[in-house]
Amino acid sequence: MDRKIEKKTWTKKRILAIAGVVALIGLITASFALGGGGSKLNVQSERITVSEVKQGAFQEFIPVNGVIMPLTTIYLDAVEGGRVEEKLVEDGAVVRKGQPILRLSNTDLELSLVNQQTSVYNLITQMQIARNAAQQNTTTKLNQMTDVESTLKEAKRVYELNKTLYEQKAIGLQEFKQSENNYQYQLEKKKLTEQILAQDKTSNAQQVAQAQTSFRGAATALDVMKRKVGDLIVRAPVDGQLTSLEAEIGQSKNKGERLGQIDVLNGYKVRVDIDEHYLPRVFNGLQGEATLAGKTYTLTITKIYTQVANNRFQVDMRFEGAVPDGIRRGQTLQIRLALSDETQALLLPKGGFYQQSGGNWVFRVSPDGSTAYKVDVQLGRQNPDYYEVMSGLKPGDKVITSSYETYTNMQELTIKK
Repeated sequence: MDRKIEKKTWTKKRILAIAGVVALIGLITASFALGGGGSKLNVQSERITVSEVKQGAFQEFIPVNGVIMPLTTIYLDAVEGGRVEEKLVEDGAVVRKGQPILRLSNTDLELSLVNQQTSVYNLITQMQIARNAAQQNTTTKLNQMTDVESTLKEAKRVYELNKTLYEQKAIGLQEFKQSENNYQYQLEKKKLTEQILAQDKTSNAQQVAQAQTSFRGAATALDVMKRKVGDLIVRAPVDGQLTSLEAEIGQSKNKGERLGQIDVLNGYKVRVDIDEHYLPRVFNGLQGEATLAGKTYTLTITKIYTQVANNRFQVDMRFEGAVPDGIRRGQTLQIRLALSDETQALLLPKGGFYQQSGGNWVFRVSPDGSTAYKVDVQLGRQNPDYYEVMSGLKPGDKVITSSYETYTNMQELTIKK
């Protein structure tokens, strides 16, 4: 007959499966304990750097490099092209305003000057000839006027005499009319001669004015040509030091070509390169400090060049107060450019730890110096020396500030002496 078989709750297969799950959970828990939140690592004290958190003055600044330059630089260009015939001073010499520096030659300009001078001399000669001719013409007309006046005077005398004689019936009407007509003719002739003289005077004045205008134009052109030839002697436009002179005897220089420059020795400025990241925070009046020969000097930004090249932009800085002795053009200067005012803050010295933690956590050392624990922190502004601690640490705390590269995942470090 059939017999009912009871089903077993704890079979061997089921017990083995449960045991395997428990073992797996235990393994995961052990792995987490060793590699996660509770992991420990032994470190040698001589292989780490421990720094103390302290309260102090903090100022956000960046280190930048600047090049010393003259406050004012005047560029020296060739006003007229030509061949370098003579160097009158050498590069680096201190020159005075108007002092000759180079002598160029240009045969085309010199020939043009000769032609212009000849043109002016010819014009002067022609003016003299025309003036003499005008004077002779005027003299002739004045002589004619004298003759006309004399003839008129005689005609008037005869007319008045004949008029009296006619009234006395001493002469006939025809003789009287003849003297009257002659008199009227001489009157008209005098009027005509006076008009001719007036026109001649006006014409002479116009000719003289035109000749003077032509002469002034030619003289001006001659002066311009003389200046152009004079520009073949390159002179210093200001007092200063001649630098970057690029001219050798026999070399040809084109009009407008750069010959050199003159640095005005009335002060210095510093041309500074700054990362473009700081462009929004840089403004005129921002100050920095530089140390030379053990003395600290203050500099102020006076001009910002907003054009960015190679991820950097430039500013000009001026020394406030005394200028360092012995500085030279082209000398490099290291400057601490302040981006904020000086304030009191909690300070953590900078170190390699930031590369791994990003400033979000640090290893804080226990008071006895035997252990370091991972703690969360918040860091704010920074300068080349310190981070500003916003939270997570207090004055007197000691922190490992060397690199965390080999124990990023650790929670606790045991420091071995």
